[in-house]
Amino acid sequence: MDRRNLPAFGWNPFRELTRIEQELNKVFNELVPTPKSGELVEVTTWAPRVDVYEKDNKLIIEAEIPGAKKEDVEVKIKDNAVVIKGEVKKEAEEKDKTYYRTERFYGVFERVIPLPVEVKAEEAKASFENGVLKIEIPKAIEEKEVKIEVQ
Repeated sequence: MDRRNLPAFGWNPFRELTRIEQELNKVFNELVPTPKSGELVEVTTWAPRVDVYEKDNKLIIEAEIPGAKKEDVEVKIKDNAVVIKGEVKKEAEEKDKTYYRTERFYGVFERVIPLPVEVKAEEAKASFENGVLKIEIPKAIEEKEVKIEVQ
């Protein structure tokens, strides 16, 4: 049965599915632009990839930000989350270059990482080396194992 020939009144599940599909396609196309043949897309907003782990009673966050300079990166701890934002600036374009492909990320970036444990935000430290931002935050409460005798 052709879903375009269904009655226009009442609830139509096929029409609803089509609407949802169109909305999802719209959102996806805004997030991941698809270039036409031979067209290059400049990405202006992106989020760095991160690793979050615990070591020596500290929460460690490592974020890949290739091409960034440390003075262009900002780190904040707010509302039990770490906010990393900044900008990777593209070198001035040279007019004599003909690009066949450009996949490197440039422009403004932002990433919000919810913290899985309570931390001492005032004791946090951050370093930046070889395109990797490393944030170390001491945990607020040291977890202790207590054995309780059953009576």
